[in-house]
Amino acid sequence: MELSRLKPGLAGEGLSGSWHVWFLCFMLPLVASNPSASPPTKSYSFGRQFLGLDKCNACVGTSICKKFFKEEIRFEKWLSSQLDLPSANRTSYEGNYTCDSESWRPVVLSRLVSPHLHELADKNICMSAGRRKSCSIEAVLRATPRFQTWTRSNLLLPSMVQALASPMLRCPSQRLLDRIVRRYFEVADVGSVQMKHFTTKDKLRLLYTMAVNQQPLILQMFPGTEGWPFLRYHGSCGRLMVWAGSGPLKKLYSSPLAQRADAAYQLLHITQSLACNSLRFHLYYTTASEDMFGIVEDGRVFITDASTIGIIDLQEGFHSEENPQANHSDVFSCLSGSCLQVPPCESVRPSQSFTLLCRHILPKLLSSADLQSAGLPRTVMMEMSVCADRSQSDQRIFKAAQILQEALQALRPCNNEYGYRYPECKYSDKF
Repeated sequence: MELSRLKPGLAGEGLSGSWHVWFLCFMLPLVASNPSASPPTKSYSFGRQFLGLDKCNACVGTSICKKFFKEEIRFEKWLSSQLDLPSANRTSYEGNYTCDSESWRPVVLSRLVSPHLHELADKNICMSAGRRKSCSIEAVLRATPRFQTWTRSNLLLPSMVQALASPMLRCPSQRLLDRIVRRYFEVADVGSVQMKHFTTKDKLRLLYTMAVNQQPLILQMFPGTEGWPFLRYHGSCGRLMVWAGSGPLKKLYSSPLAQRADAAYQLLHITQSLACNSLRFHLYYTTASEDMFGIVEDGRVFITDASTIGIIDLQEGFHSEENPQANHSDVFSCLSGSCLQVPPCESVRPSQSFTLLCRHILPKLLSSADLQSAGLPRTVMMEMSVCADRSQSDQRIFKAAQILQEALQALRPCNNEYGYRYPECKYSDKF
């Protein structure tokens, strides 16, 4: 629904719906400072800027905007007695989402990049067109040679994504790009590898998202409902995207060994499943940190930040340039804030994800102090050291990861607090 068609209305005895959001976002601060102030003529002026709708179609999409204006998505502590509106300077927010106005689920509301980087990228777009102060960002991007190529093609080809910073596009295959188009949630009709049903604004939004942050695309391409370790993608509005919420992995650091061992086992299993799956896409970590992962109430671990995950097509391979020295960079290449040269696809080792996991994350869950105080097998620390050692062969690192999983398996708790595998584990010989 177009924003211009959303009209404020009254229901029952109080304010509700979009009128309520407009009143809180715009009128309340004015009334507090000037009781006699008259209502402005333009609704949602604050909301459009906060969400980034004023920058569309250089944005993610509009699939979930109606939820914002119907108050079916709320920020943490929003509409409370303090009436605190969220700061526009933050990158992400905790919130709640509902489909029936009765049951609410935690969600994360996140910008593509930080507000500072968004502002810097917008300035660079204007400067690329010879404008120093301001310009129509959408008009500049539409006029670029890259986007003109997009408008003439009904297929997303490897040559059309060259030099974009997203890790998943460093080694593109046609099969991978077809999956991106087929799973793109922000268009009316999904399921086709052809972009015939894409409008020019749809193509610009997809290209902009690819250039700035791949997170929403990864969540759409590999949904949790199909067994992938990613949280559910709910949609986007302007430059704000929404997906299911979770707790931070670091909250387990002071937990009993059984809980930490369970999380470590899941991390190893997730890493293995990303590399070896029925789709024959090798998803690998380019970096690893505790903020990449989260844990939900039933004990399951998920990847919460997929912005640094690379993809190699094990079935088709990847597109190789005829001239590796050719410069395909343009204004889209640096919108994420990084213009660094990336290593060639051939340099990605099969064991890279396990090495990063064992080096940067598992030592925070399992330490040498657990050897005596909690009864952690000495094998765990020895094999974790091997797994983190880049000088080891891929086969030895894989073997270390396998031994780690087997050792941690015996330490995992089996009770109804771990709903994702109970009661199965109670009646399995493996537990």
